Amino acid sequence: TNDQYFAYVAYECDLFEEGSLANLTASIIGNVFGFKAVKALRLEDMRIPYAYLKTFQGPATGVVVERERLDKFGRPLLGATVKPKLGLSGKNYGRVVYEGLAGGLDFLKDDENINSQPFMRWKERFLYCMEGVNRAAAATGEVKGSYLNVTAATIENMYERADYAHAIGSVICMIDLVVGYTAIQTMAIWARKAEMILHLHRAGNSTYARQKNHGINFRVICKWMRMSGVDHIHAGTVVGKLEGDPLMVKGFYNTLLLTELKINLA
Repeated sequence: TNDQYFAYVAYECDLFEEGSLANLTASIIGNVFGFKAVKALRLEDMRIPYAYLKTFQGPATGVVVERERLDKFGRPLLGATVKPKLGLSGKNYGRVVYEGLAGGLDFLKDDENINSQPFMRWKERFLYCMEGVNRAAAATGEVKGSYLNVTAATIENMYERADYAHAIGSVICMIDLVVGYTAIQTMAIWARKAEMILHLHRAGNSTYARQKNHGINFRVICKWMRMSGVDHIHAGTVVGKLEGDPLMVKGFYNTLLLTELKINLA
């Protein structure tokens, strides 16, 4: 339409604190999205210079390393999320984990809002999940896993849950996008030191990525999360209940997997 335009903006690297996603986003998506002069604004993409990019740690575990840990090659990895996600006791939750893994899944995962509710506290869930993982691994002779969600109200609580997950033998934990950029970077640094894989659920992403005339394209979130250091992120699918068409989702995958993307200013 006549009232929509693309704008290309360049920034000096010296304007940003090294290795701080919070500082980067404060400038890029800060007050500018609230200016009266614009009816709507959408951040479609970012090209980040290597000099600045190298101040972030990035993901610790790549695709090849994760496959080596699982000892599974030549096929897609098959996973699922425990349903119903809310309301199960810890014992029943662990039973679902065991049945899914013994039935052929490579991994199961907690959903975004499974944290530590009255019907199932986090420590109970972790113990029963790992019991299911270990039993399924013994029964099948394969490496199995379950993503344990360590998302909590404070970073101290997240550390406690992540440390416990590590202590009882889990090789992977997960957090939600809604914990915030600083918490994500903090947990990514912890995961690298602990040699644990860190999965990120994109909970809350659609509040600013879904509308096409205002917000942030999810490809930008993908880049920020790679910079932060998470090992993998929920990036959408072309089937199921969530929004996504094949080309769009493939573009997100390419952003996450490829080391370099060609510039397209068309």
